Amino acid sequence: MVLSILSSLILVDQKRRLVQIFQEPVRRQWNRWELRGLVLVSLALQISLFYGGSRRKYIPKRRIRAFIWCSYLLADWVATVALGLLVDRQGSSSNSGSSNDDQYGDLRLMAFWAPFLLLHLGGPDTITAYALADNELWLRHLLGVLVQTAAAIYITLLSWDGTLLSFLTIPMLVCGIVKYGERTWVLMSADLKNLQLSFLGTRHTGVNYAMFMEEFSLKEAEGYYVTATQMEEGSPPRDFFENAIATTPSISSHEASMLQRAYYFFETLKFKRLVVDLVLSLDDRRVSQSYFEKQNYETAFRVIEFELGFAYDVFYTKALITYTPFGLVSRLFTSFITVSVFVIFFISIGVRPHKHLLVDVVITCVLLIGAILLELYTAISSLSSDWAILWFSPHSSKKIPFFFQSFMSAQKGKRWSHSMIQYRLLDFCLTQKSSAFYKISRFIPLGKMLNNLWVKYWVSFRHPKHLKLSPELMSSIFDHLRNISNDTELDLKILITSPGVVALRAHQCYGNLKWAVDVEFDHAILIWHIATDLCYKRDKSKRGKDSDCNEMRQEWEHQMLCSKQLADYMLYLLVECPFMLPIGIGMVRFQDTCIQALAFFDEKIWASKLEAYEILGQVSTKVFPGKVKVDDMSESVLFEACRLAAHLNEWSDTKKMWKMVSDVWVEILGYAAVQCNGIHHAQQLHKGGELLTHVWLLMAHLGLTKHFKVENHGRVKLTAT
Repeated sequence: MVLSILSSLILVDQKRRLVQIFQEPVRRQWNRWELRGLVLVSLALQISLFYGGSRRKYIPKRRIRAFIWCSYLLADWVATVALGLLVDRQGSSSNSGSSNDDQYGDLRLMAFWAPFLLLHLGGPDTITAYALADNELWLRHLLGVLVQTAAAIYITLLSWDGTLLSFLTIPMLVCGIVKYGERTWVLMSADLKNLQLSFLGTRHTGVNYAMFMEEFSLKEAEGYYVTATQMEEGSPPRDFFENAIATTPSISSHEASMLQRAYYFFETLKFKRLVVDLVLSLDDRRVSQSYFEKQNYETAFRVIEFELGFAYDVFYTKALITYTPFGLVSRLFTSFITVSVFVIFFISIGVRPHKHLLVDVVITCVLLIGAILLELYTAISSLSSDWAILWFSPHSSKKIPFFFQSFMSAQKGKRWSHSMIQYRLLDFCLTQKSSAFYKISRFIPLGKMLNNLWVKYWVSFRHPKHLKLSPELMSSIFDHLRNISNDTELDLKILITSPGVVALRAHQCYGNLKWAVDVEFDHAILIWHIATDLCYKRDKSKRGKDSDCNEMRQEWEHQMLCSKQLADYMLYLLVECPFMLPIGIGMVRFQDTCIQALAFFDEKIWASKLEAYEILGQVSTKVFPGKVKVDDMSESVLFEACRLAAHLNEWSDTKKMWKMVSDVWVEILGYAAVQCNGIHHAQQLHKGGELLTHVWLLMAHLGLTKHFKVENHGRVKLTAT
């Protein structure tokens, strides 16, 4: 913030020098409209942030993120520069002893705009941080509050003339300081370090061992035979959800019940500790696991969706203040002050004669009306949020105005994107081979090197394909993970150490396919992705040619589609979100595999993509591909994937084969989810959310995570006999 203020002052000085190249009439018009334009642009940026700030939670498109990113950065910069111009012009006016109205405009009325710039710096309630890193910069914002507030007070003092306008500046200045201070406080509270410290501060020290042993020794000295007996654990906590929860208008009772359960898991059981990598107690695991194991996939994922919605609000909005008594009082206060100032200003302008310029009066009215409308929008958004529904749900529906019920219904289903991005390696290579750049690069010097760079970077800028999550896929994920959590004889560490082993052993094919899972994680993703793609193309064409298509679709189409979607999604994570996966050389293997695939397709003649898939699938892999590349530096896994596809094609029962492949992909997905740091999961919430994050939280609720205490010693009491 200080740098922004200094840059604005430097900008003012540089502007004085640069404008000398323009003619006097141009410089005069620039001086008169520069500040006015900045103030209006600042208001426009606030409106765009109000409108788009909450939409990025459920819109994963890059264009919406780019728009919000530009608005977020420009909003603070424009408001800071405008305040710097006001300081400069008010100071020049005081030193010269004139109002400088001819050169700059109505500076007395422009000084009234300073509180509105503080309001804009406070930002909307729908977005306080663009990314988690912004929360870590709360000290910078605190310094900005002090400096910008001092600048606004300085402007007010310099322009003070004892008129009604000067007195109206004071309450608006208070509103601006409150808004700006709220933003800084929220950023500080949402900082991961402060959040972790707040949880650590509530942990108890446990049993006083010294006092326990002192009592033990005293009993022994008295002649008793003393033993330390471990008490049996109590029965699992009674399901507190049995009490009926009053229905909420515009949503079903089941919907309101799930929302309250989600808030209980998020707040009472402190599942937000997962984000900062703190352990949970076994009681927490017992409560959540007993609930989720009884639910179907729809209820389970819906509760998780609510939970992550609360997490998004905590990390990226002003929810930590908005939905508190202080926040309610603050918004009532600022709304009342803004409306009152607008009414008084409008009456004073209409009744009493004044010397203010019409354009400045209009801009002032626009600022006041804009502030009122934004407060109204904030109130409506707050009343239609999950936090408000939580408050309204135990109350009668008559207490909720009908005007807000429609907004509650509109809020339903807009908590994340419900989609996942699909990347396809072979399809990318075949598309790349048909591109003009690839064809030209073959005939120019250094063409091979340029093409390798193109393969490396073009995939990151291609337009991603967003696929809506199907109920079948969600059901497959939930059922497989729930079965693992219910199997008491299964070593759950298998899921964390070797993804896919559980599925291969369950289908009695671990011996033949052990080599396909006992590899590095990114290696496994690539070979299973290509093999799944090859088998998918084969069986899809086979299904189209088969006369008994409907019967075959009922047999294995469901598992085939789920496998293909998860395979394409995991490749997207490998390429675009490697920070969410275990450390490896995934991008190197991806690039080398693409280069080898391009070289293979160059050597073959094919008329269509389907034919190219068939040619690749017919490659003989009797000799393990890893033995062939002795001194080869390439990390390509293309032909290992062909070997895996050949093994899968040997299965006589296609349905069982696809069931096994689907289970392997669910375990690969689950492994990636639990290995990913909670901070990285939280970072993806502002990008529309990730399926991986929902699976991560689902596994935590089912007890399939490393964040629970492994041992529970229970309570110990002394027994003297």
